Amino acid sequence: MLHLGTETGSRTTATAQAASGAPAPAAATGDHGTEPCDLVTVPARQGLEAVDILRRGADQEAVGPVLHDGACDTLGFLVPPGTAEAWDVPGSACTRTDGRGLRIPAEPPDTGSGWLLPPGEDAPVTDPAALRAALDQAARLIEAADNCR
Repeated sequence: MLHLGTETGSRTTATAQAASGAPAPAAATGDHGTEPCDLVTVPARQGLEAVDILRRGADQEAVGPVLHDGACDTLGFLVPPGTAEAWDVPGSACTRTDGRGLRIPAEPPDTGSGWLLPPGEDAPVTDPAALRAALDQAARLIEAADNCR
């Protein structure tokens, strides 16, 4: 699982989180990405479906930078700060930074992690409402696929 440093607050609603021995990401210190962001983590299967849904949608820019952990067990969507306050999507977690710590970095903030979708020049984050809808649709698609077996 992707983690933020211990200096950040966390609000978790995950029902089952993937375990990871990955260290916490360091705060970015470069000029890239001046705005802080929260991090929504989801299981990789649901996250990949959600990325596809968001990229096929009418607003293809609704999805911002997306991280994957080294084991590819989870994906992390960078979302606007304050998202964690109202995040209640089962099976996911949203970690808030309160403006401390995680900013959109040019390089993945965690050793062993990588960018599924790297930050762009203007580094927009993922729209939380669009992400919530995409994760819901992805969960329904996965459940339907699993019931066909």
